[in-house]
Amino acid sequence: MNRHHTLAWIACSVVTLASIASASAQHQHTTGPMSDEDIIKSAMTAAPPAIVKDATIVDVSADGKTRVVRKGTNGFTCLPDSPSTPGPDPMCGDQNAMEWAQAWIGKKEPPKNKVGFLYMLAGGTDASNTDPHAEKPEPNNNWVETGPHVMIVGAKGMMEGYPRAAKPDTTKPYVMWPDTPYEHLMLPVQMPETATR
Repeated sequence: MNRHHTLAWIACSVVTLASIASASAQHQHTTGPMSDEDIIKSAMTAAPPAIVKDATIVDVSADGKTRVVRKGTNGFTCLPDSPSTPGPDPMCGDQNAMEWAQAWIGKKEPPKNKVGFLYMLAGGTDASNTDPHAEKPEPNNNWVETGPHVMIVGAKGMMEGYPRAAKPDTTKPYVMWPDTPYEHLMLPVQMPETATR
C-alpha cells in the first residue's frame, strides 16, 4: 500500500518512517520483534541486490518508533516485511519517494518536481486503487491485489498513455490513485526464475 524513498538523510528518513509507521498499520510489527538478522534478510528481498547491499535498513516497531538496523551509503532506505499485513510488503526507496510517502501519509501535497522510485519486489499489501487512504476493502473502493512491482511516484501529470481505470489489470503498468495528488505509476515485475540446465 505504501511506497517510499530516501535520504539527506538518515535523520530525514527516520523522521519520515516514523510518520509512516504511526499512520499506517502496514509497518507495525504485532507478532513480536524480529531479530536484526531477520529484519535485514526480509528488507533485502525488497530490491535488487545491487541496491539493497548498500541501503540503509530501518525497522519500525508497533508503537511507531524507528531504529536504523544498518546504515547505508547509496541513498536508499529499505524496510522489512510487516508481520501485521496479510502479504509480503518489504520496500526500498530513494529520498524523493520517502518524501512523497510522508506527504501521502500526512494527507499533504506531495513535493513538486521530485520524482521518486520504490521497489517492492517481494510483493505488496493489497490496497484500494482509487482511495489513497482506504484501510480495508469496501464495496466501491476498487481493492486490487498486487504482486512484485516497482513504483514511480511524484510524476503527476507525466503518465499520459497509461491506463487509469478504477479496476486495472494489475499484470500491466497502470496509474494507481488516478486523479488524486498521490497518483503514481505501478509497474508489475516478475522475478526471473532460475534457469535449469
